[in-house]
Amino acid sequence: MERTKTLLKYALWVVLFIIFSEFLINVGLNSTYKPIERKDNIAQVNIYQAEATLVNGRIRGLITNSQPEDLSGKYLKFDFYSERDVFLGRKFIAINTLQENETQNFEILFKLTDVDYYTVSIVDEKPEGEEIEILPEGWSTSEVVLATAITLLIFW
Repeated sequence: MERTKTLLKYALWVVLFIIFSEFLINVGLNSTYKPIERKDNIAQVNIYQAEATLVNGRIRGLITNSQPEDLSGKYLKFDFYSERDVFLGRKFIAINTLQENETQNFEILFKLTDVDYYTVSIVDEKPEGEEIEILPEGWSTSEVVLATAITLLIFW
């Protein structure tokens, strides 16, 4: 019985350590992001988060088909620039089939150094070979728990 209590205490400490470290990692990473500026005036594109670190960044927003013209099959083109107006890269997002007054969420994760501002435009086609590298999506909570469990089993 005493051994079970000890094992449960250790398990509780491990779970608390995982939660605490996850909190510190998220706070630490999110505090390194700084807002980046947008230099265009397209009313159909609403950006609610545009941030970058020294080496990567993220942009999240909504596109609204608020005009009678159909935006289906078109692309959002994002051009990224440095503080001295040096072109750093380009990213495209496909616009889904949107009827009038429908919206679409989008998210861009990019890997570029020293991004200061960006521009957005709507284009008809996406040229091949012009797009920047995409960062992989983050792990889900279940993937993190599974990887932690496997790591603990390997090194136990």
